Amino acid sequence: MKLLTAADLARLPALYGTEAIPLADKVVVAKLFSPWSDWTWLVIEYDPAERTAWGWVMGLEQEAGYFSLDELEAIQGPGGLRIERDRHFQPTRLGDIPGATV
Repeated sequence: MKLLTAADLARLPALYGTEAIPLADKVVVAKLFSPWSDWTWLVIEYDPAERTAWGWVMGLEQEAGYFSLDELEAIQGPGGLRIERDRHFQPTRLGDIPGATV
């Protein structure tokens, strides 16, 4: 499964493209998650050349940060499970994401 679709890529601003927007008002374009754990990556900005995203990471703690799509695609969980994209996720303000403590 592609972690980011062509539609996601068309909507994602470049890295640093949302600096003037308060964190809670930034739009999350894609939601990636680990089906075998509580880790979630909310994609807000993206650099296609480096395949690096910036967004909100929810795991043991929550924080804004950078993450590599190549690294996420390389993760293999129990039984061969992979990081997945929430196919039903619609772009949403970060402050409106359930569980995100912004």
